[in-house]
Amino acid sequence: MFLRLGLTAFGGPAAHIALMDRQVVEKRGWVTREELVELYGAASLMPGPNSTELAIHLGYRRGGALGLVVAGACFILPSALFTVALAWAYVRYGALPAAGALLAGLQPAVMGVVAAAVARLGRSALRGAQEIGVAVAACAAGVLRVHELWVLLGAGALLAAAPLARRRGALALLPVIPGAAVTVPGLAGVFLVFLKIGSVLYGSGYVLIAFMRTEFVTARGWLTERQLLDAIAAGQATPGPVSSSATFAGYLMHGWSGAALATLGIFLPAFVFVALSAPMLGVLRRSAAMAAFLRGVNAASIGLVAAVLVDLGRAALGWPPAWAIALFSAALAFATRLDPTWLLLAGALAGLAFAK
Repeated sequence: MFLRLGLTAFGGPAAHIALMDRQVVEKRGWVTREELVELYGAASLMPGPNSTELAIHLGYRRGGALGLVVAGACFILPSALFTVALAWAYVRYGALPAAGALLAGLQPAVMGVVAAAVARLGRSALRGAQEIGVAVAACAAGVLRVHELWVLLGAGALLAAAPLARRRGALALLPVIPGAAVTVPGLAGVFLVFLKIGSVLYGSGYVLIAFMRTEFVTARGWLTERQLLDAIAAGQATPGPVSSSATFAGYLMHGWSGAALATLGIFLPAFVFVALSAPMLGVLRRSAAMAAFLRGVNAASIGLVAAVLVDLGRAALGWPPAWAIALFSAALAFATRLDPTWLLLAGALAGLAFAK
């Protein structure tokens, strides 16, 4: 199932969550929608790609430590392979294959799928005025670019109404990592820089642009601005995690070995963080204060996903057919059990058709 998601999950983290909701909640019943929201809230509190961490959490919930590894690897591998193929073509032919028309139709379809997912998740998790208020405030904070970590922690603290400093032991380790200077050249340097980024990266895949620009363009000159932008485009044009842009960049710097080590570096922290936190979720749920804290985190998570819609709208709804694609996708995703993958594919094909 996770291999299929890795092969077909276009559209970024919010769309990935919608696809997982359909597969693990509605089709298979592995978890309830409330549990899915809870796991997403836990993933959102940790650095790294949230949708990948959600897949890893679901794998652990279904199959323990082995399920954790299998789910994460199956979700990541297709994206990494697609991206390294694009990198090979880029190096060989000098440019990425044109994908503008496909993306122009895909993006509004993603908006529709995400809007339907937000509506479904909100209906399950926002059960009172407090949760609704937190979700609305989190959405506003997300639009205003308030850091996701502070939004989530603030929302949890608000509902828990108790000091949270002693509950942030795992997060207290994180500030040590960003200050670590990585000056090792070659393959080891590529791995260590991406390990550092994967250990501290919060927010959407777009935040990865700023990290990679600072580390590889400005500080080290290992990539040009154009190569960085093409790496990000490759991550968006392939299914699975947008963070597979790291695979593309690693290939540009050191070929196949660089691609492999960059992929390992950017995703390894997600496996470690989930492995450390997943066994504690049951214990934490039995604490009244922590249960309230997680309710706040869950509500804020839904608000932050809604904020993604605002950002997507600015980029995706700039031409009239996009509105039709978005509304059509949202209506079908919400009212039917049609697999969102088909809606995304239809949106991409519509983009091609309108571009002619």
